[in-house]
Amino acid sequence: MTPTHLPGRVAIPHQKRATTLERFNATPAEDLRRTLLTCLHSPRWAHRVAAHRPYPTPDALLAASDEAAYDLTPADLGEALAAESLPPLPEDAYSVAHLALGAAHAAYEAKFGHAFVVCLDDLPPNEAVDHVLAAIRSRLANDPEEERVVAWEELRRLAQGRLLDLLTE
Repeated sequence: MTPTHLPGRVAIPHQKRATTLERFNATPAEDLRRTLLTCLHSPRWAHRVAAHRPYPTPDALLAASDEAAYDLTPADLGEALAAESLPPLPEDAYSVAHLALGAAHAAYEAKFGHAFVVCLDDLPPNEAVDHVLAAIRSRLANDPEEERVVAWEELRRLAQGRLLDLLTE
């Protein structure tokens, strides 16, 4: 069976990302590693991204992030997944959606042993609940190895979006 996965991410204009790249490159390594752990909770990933500075462009940073993510071991992936939680629902989401999402997440966690992760960077908030529910239901059909690949990809995308957020703060 082919893993199910929902791609996409909103691109941040290159001009905005470049404004803080110099600050990113100049941050002391230990401080940067702590900050990078908020993007992806993998010390190996954070160390590699911090160690390969300076980055000439935001795209070079994102490529290095991807390369470091591709090299994560199963244990690294498990550690990163353990630090994740469900994406927050919009405050105006109705209580039935919260119940349905809670039940779907419980089924997912029981099957795979870790939190469900999905990148919602390209979605309007009013579509988040339906997207998350559909993704969980779809991915529950994956076997554990297939889901590990999909979860890894979602973590990689989350890390990229969080890195871009760091560059635009």
